[in-house]
Amino acid sequence: MSNVDVVVTGLGATTPLGGDVASTWDAMLAGRSGVGRLTLEWADQLTVKIGAQLKVDPSEVIDRVRMRRLDRSEAIALIAAKQAWADAGLEEAGLDKERLAVSFGSGIGGALTLLNQDDILEESGQRKVSPHTVPMLMPNGPAAWVGIELQARAGVHAMASACATGAEAMSLGLDIIRSGRADVVVAGGTEAVIHPLPYAGFANMRAMSTRNDEPEKASRPWDKGRDGFVFGEGAGALVLERADHARARGAKIYARLAGAGITSDGFDIVQPDPECKGGARAMGKALLDAGLTGADIVHVNAHATSTPAGDMGEILGIKAAVGTHPVITSTKSMSGHLLGAAGALESIATILAIRDSVVPPTINLDDPDDKLDLDVAAHKARQLDIPAAMNNSFGFGGHNVALVFTRA
Repeated sequence: MSNVDVVVTGLGATTPLGGDVASTWDAMLAGRSGVGRLTLEWADQLTVKIGAQLKVDPSEVIDRVRMRRLDRSEAIALIAAKQAWADAGLEEAGLDKERLAVSFGSGIGGALTLLNQDDILEESGQRKVSPHTVPMLMPNGPAAWVGIELQARAGVHAMASACATGAEAMSLGLDIIRSGRADVVVAGGTEAVIHPLPYAGFANMRAMSTRNDEPEKASRPWDKGRDGFVFGEGAGALVLERADHARARGAKIYARLAGAGITSDGFDIVQPDPECKGGARAMGKALLDAGLTGADIVHVNAHATSTPAGDMGEILGIKAAVGTHPVITSTKSMSGHLLGAAGALESIATILAIRDSVVPPTINLDDPDDKLDLDVAAHKARQLDIPAAMNNSFGFGGHNVALVFTRA
């Protein structure tokens, strides 16, 4: 636990539910699904034909010339980060860029560029390959572009911890501010790899839902009929700021990032520990870091991806670390699974739940698993006073991150 308070002063997102935070949040509270039939011509060749595609294409926000230099994951990272930056009002505050850092990641990175440029190489030869290929596909590309756009000079860091990436990026941002290296960190995650190759790979693992005839009902965490996650794309960004720095400039403060916990399973490359022991330890560490106990946590935005194995293991972890009292939800039921961006988007949802005293719903929970014995905000949003809440993110490789947010 640190004596340096870190608060959230800016939010940005582009998701399957909306092109910004306000529209995304409105859709969540209304219980709308961002999942649909894929509009790409290759989809009919595959067993999985659904996904959660962006509501607003980045080409509608970034001009055509610049888009040619950006992988899709980089473009949407920039969109989310610039929204968060504007929301925080830091440009007007004249922030010293030597005190600004970036912590931004992606689970898969610039795979669209890699695959598309390889096709060009095979079909047309070396001369047709874009000279921008390497900076477009490199894993640090999204973080680097955000750092360049905002002129960050206190360090730019690129997380890569699969589906825990966005949350781990925020944990690092918390550490950077507590260490005294920066006053402000723009942290988040991005993912945009809706392409036949990752689709085929995930489908052959039997990790994805094949409910092609009812796309909006395919993501159904904790439901007996769940048959896998729904692939999504999007980006989320948060401005983390030292609390006294934010107060001195009169900033709007959404919430406090009170604590973070990180563990690893040491169990399997894709299968979660069935008892969620690593997840429970991460939750316990986050509580300790925040100076709280499980009894203080009123709401948990769960990782719950709609997979048969993962969903119920997390329930065991929440009960072990936090208790049986919190109202839980999975916003992935609406957004799909944004992989490396999931932790960032779901942290935004957790923060807004605290701000607005409301838990967004878990939709499609029509026939709950027999072992589901926690209180889920099913079908519709629930009004609830939330002084403190937790967000969980778990990733392939056994990465576990829990974040605790409190009312500022």
